[in-house]
Amino acid sequence: MQICSRADAERELAAAAKLGVALVALGEPNYPPRLQMIDDAPPLIAVRGNARALALPMVAIVGSRNASGAGLKFTQRIARELGEAGFAIVSGLARGIDAAAHRASLESGTIAVLAGGHDRVYPAEHADLLDAILPIGAALSEMPLGWEPRGRDFPRRNRLISGLSLGVVIVEAAKRSGSLITARFALEQDREVFAVPGSPLDPRAEGTNGLIKQGATPVTETGDIVAVLRPIMEQKEMPAREPELEPSDAAAGEEAEPAPDERARIVSLLGPSPVQIDDLVRLSNSSPAVVRMVLLELEIAGRLERHGGTLVSLV
Repeated sequence: MQICSRADAERELAAAAKLGVALVALGEPNYPPRLQMIDDAPPLIAVRGNARALALPMVAIVGSRNASGAGLKFTQRIARELGEAGFAIVSGLARGIDAAAHRASLESGTIAVLAGGHDRVYPAEHADLLDAILPIGAALSEMPLGWEPRGRDFPRRNRLISGLSLGVVIVEAAKRSGSLITARFALEQDREVFAVPGSPLDPRAEGTNGLIKQGATPVTETGDIVAVLRPIMEQKEMPAREPELEPSDAAAGEEAEPAPDERARIVSLLGPSPVQIDDLVRLSNSSPAVVRMVLLELEIAGRLERHGGTLVSLV
């Protein structure tokens, strides 16, 4: 890994200032408190828009890009009503459910979490939506300017969506989808998981119905979400953990990037018999963040099966 030179840092700061992007470090007062609690919180985040929105209690709403009309309508309703109840809505600016959640909460505050740099909005067609978010809401990224989002950056982005939030609402999700990865992160981060039930004949409801079977809170109205989250908000927040940065954390957006030999070493420890994730970390001599990233890559490729607790195996 190459350490950023002073000249490169000054150029990045100048470009960020020109775009209206503020850089916030882990441990600073403006760093979102719940995000600071997760194990692999980014050491530096780039924020644009109304940073005060990040101080609101947040609920994430995510789901299918190829959403049904009923799914979009329900998303708009709960996003609007959660906004009226004082929550900011977090989502990933994607097509379908994400965009519907953002649009319905423009007036109350919504946070778009980006997979790339602030100057590389994806999808490009949502640049106007992002502009509409910024006066009251905000956009957040852990990636540097100029970073084009890659496939593996979206699961990484999803951990920030859940990490910012008190809970995550999944409206529609197929059996294998990024929304279910967000739900998985939410569980690992001790966040609440909500799922909107759907028709067993609709593949877009297969994932959400499965989450309900596994213990997610079913949602048929906004009150189902508020009833669970209000008691959590009334509890005293856990103190934010102090930053624990290692040299490998020096470059935002690269801290969980496994080296080729490291990836191969982790995969070689996996087989058809389930193994604990903690054992993978210990045996591979890799950081927990790197191990999680490799497991996510395998899961997206359909090569990983998760069992009860923190057990995983190769398919």
